[in-house]
Amino acid sequence: MRNQARVPFEVRFWGVRGSIPAPGPQTKRYGGNTPCVEVRCGDELLIFDLGSGARALGDSLLASGTSPVRGNIFISHYHYDHLQGLPFFAPIFIPTSELTVNGPARNGRSTRELLSGQMVQPYFPVTAEGAFRAKLTYRDLAPGDTLQVGPAKVRWLELNHPGGNLGYRVECGDKSVVYATDVEHGSELDAAMFEFARGADLFIYDSMYTEDEYHGRCGPARTGWGHSTWQAAVAAADAAEVKTLVLFHHDPSRDDAAMDKLLRQVRKHRPEAIAAKEAMVLTL
Repeated sequence: MRNQARVPFEVRFWGVRGSIPAPGPQTKRYGGNTPCVEVRCGDELLIFDLGSGARALGDSLLASGTSPVRGNIFISHYHYDHLQGLPFFAPIFIPTSELTVNGPARNGRSTRELLSGQMVQPYFPVTAEGAFRAKLTYRDLAPGDTLQVGPAKVRWLELNHPGGNLGYRVECGDKSVVYATDVEHGSELDAAMFEFARGADLFIYDSMYTEDEYHGRCGPARTGWGHSTWQAAVAAADAAEVKTLVLFHHDPSRDDAAMDKLLRQVRKHRPEAIAAKEAMVLTL
């Protein structure tokens, strides 16, 4: 275990916003791209979701000069904000790239079918089958399984979100990261999620709303929309006894100043908490 613990383990954020990209001067510090998180465990590249942040990640991978690009992509679910970057992820068009795309089968359709389905006319000018040139492997993730990717062990769990959503746990050496975006608190799935995240070093968790927003005390109620609050994020982090809470999937209407205010409120309860920002790198 001592040797495993020394394996480099790094998390880099390329997209942290939820629902729709929100670029502009009011969001430039936290970023406006939708979810995409790069994880490095030793020499292994793991990518979680392909929101609009995936475009910059793909460009960075090619610009690094490391060729070919090899890695595993893990899709949490198939809503647009988590797939918007797929048609613009440059390595997928390069014949020497070797990519495995992992995701849940839904409604009788495989991961491959679901991803290809968003690139069809009249909604997109080219098809995935016609445009993708990389060596692609698609893997449907079965409930309760575990995947070994080099020194990284990856597990997944169904979360409470309309249409389904997978949360992921990556263990590398004696460190662990949980990626739990797009989850609504208050369901019978909570207890399993707390146990799944138990003791994680980083807990990347949906904290899109405040309780006032969620319950409709200001604006429309967001109950049933599939997202959590910062208060519920704190409660989940406490219940799972995680080391560091990372707020994620920021509301597109929440500008940098409002994000600063939200983080200050969270740190009254969890002083170590971090609000994810684009280009942020966390080393475990």
